[in-house]
Amino acid sequence: MNSSLNFNSLIKKMFLKVDWESVIQHVASVVFQLVLLTIVLLLINWVGKKIIRHIFKTGLRKSKRGISPKKLDTIYTLVLNVFKYILMFFWIYALLSAIGIPVGTLIAGAGIFSLAIGLGAQGFVSDMVNGFFILLEQQISVGDLIQVNNIEGEVTYVGIRTTQVKSFDGTLNYIPNRNITIVSNLSRNNMRALMEIPVSSDSPFDKITQTIDEVNDNLNLKELQITQKPYIFGFSNLNDGTLSIQVACYTIPGAQYNAKNVLLEKYLNALKEAGINLPK
Repeated sequence: MNSSLNFNSLIKKMFLKVDWESVIQHVASVVFQLVLLTIVLLLINWVGKKIIRHIFKTGLRKSKRGISPKKLDTIYTLVLNVFKYILMFFWIYALLSAIGIPVGTLIAGAGIFSLAIGLGAQGFVSDMVNGFFILLEQQISVGDLIQVNNIEGEVTYVGIRTTQVKSFDGTLNYIPNRNITIVSNLSRNNMRALMEIPVSSDSPFDKITQTIDEVNDNLNLKELQITQKPYIFGFSNLNDGTLSIQVACYTIPGAQYNAKNVLLEKYLNALKEAGINLPK
């Protein structure tokens, strides 16, 4: 009982010895500094984004330097990303300093590399390095159709850490830059659309060829975004033992899928109207 009373009295004495006025003032000072710093950084963030947006959306687009819009969009997103990370770094640094954590001493004592390893930043550094070379070598740009690993779609964002690719079904894929090793860019050259028309070995090939040529002569190449007129590429054997006539054409990037569907439908309808029976 006496020990319990002694302990309670000790706690009360310690509580009374604390200069609560100084503590409250210190806490209020820290909170005020953080609020003021946050407001300043938010203001810098707002003004900085306005300036960056004006430079890329107005200034550089109207310049005569011949920079492609896709490349400008890619660099624009990267600059915004770098700007955001710089502001975040200063905010965290100021937060730790206001609390009383000696960040500078901590970095100097632990070493930059050992601190990076301790924070698990090896992957982050790898993302940055790989992302830098992706942009330097102009492997991809915002708006390009690419295939990375098993993911195919349109590039919507290229950042320091990740690249975002929107699949054709609407799925948004976040790919760490360190995982981008082999990139198939489908937007840099004209793309081939290949149509396969199944035929029998005893089919009237001359009449089939004539019908296909008539369809090709009446095509609106501009509407289908075809850059090279369709032509008969050759024959191929199907798994069931029948043959197929291959018709190929070249389109602008991304238009090959629509051109293939439209042309194949036109060929099949024209052959049907010509009275040519095709194997099912």
